Amino acid sequence: MINDKVKKYLLPPLFNAAVRAGAAIMKVYEHREDYDISLKTDNTPITQADRLAHKTIRDYLGSTRIPILSEEGREMRYDERRNWELYWLVDPLDGTVEFIKGNNEFTVNIALMENNICMAAVVYVPYFQKMYVAGRDSGAFLKEGIAPETTAEYTYDEIVADRQRLPFADEASRERLRVAVSRSHQTPETAEHVDRLRERFPDLEVVEQGSSYKFCMLAEGRVDYYVRTTHTYEWDTAAGELILSEAGGSTRSLPEGRELCYNEEDLRNPWFVCRSKFCKV
Repeated sequence: MINDKVKKYLLPPLFNAAVRAGAAIMKVYEHREDYDISLKTDNTPITQADRLAHKTIRDYLGSTRIPILSEEGREMRYDERRNWELYWLVDPLDGTVEFIKGNNEFTVNIALMENNICMAAVVYVPYFQKMYVAGRDSGAFLKEGIAPETTAEYTYDEIVADRQRLPFADEASRERLRVAVSRSHQTPETAEHVDRLRERFPDLEVVEQGSSYKFCMLAEGRVDYYVRTTHTYEWDTAAGELILSEAGGSTRSLPEGRELCYNEEDLRNPWFVCRSKFCKV
């Protein structure tokens, strides 16, 4: 089990890798002509920003000598990774569709996995300069004003200073149920699920949002419930799931209600639902 000393040692590279990747993403975001959009084998888009963020994280975290399982390295064979005890699980640019649309709803996700359990995680939202950080059994926090910076080198003391613990208490008194859904990946099953909720909560509000930022909104308490009925991958959920869990929320497979598993032979997640600490469902 990773001890507190090791967590303290690994938090700065985890944090700084995300900030540096965010800087690489924002440089491309400001110049639409350089997106260089193509399709991956699963017909999802990839841009120059995805590639640069992946390289930035790979190069920066290389000094830790901990292997990396990344969306942009998904071709790695199961036999190569199945016995990893410690690894980074990375989505260099989560919300590529939102990035292409220009709606600012994209993130950098990095999770530190030990025996396929997330022990520490960050979700960085570079456009909004928000960094969400969590450690297992250590709580979840938001740190604002973290500007994308190619040479970011935050120390441990700087990272833990002036952070806000999640969830925010003032969200607990809200009466109206707020249900998050993917902005770009909805299905008839999503609509049916929300309709069933609406039978119990007629005044519920649907919030469309891209990327793993939905996990962060749940962790804050700004939304109560999130349903996902399209394919996601392990790197889409690991970091956000820990942040939500450490903020008192939960993520469970749909319809079985099981915990999500990681480093599976098939890296695709089942459908799932998330609940914030304040969720009434």
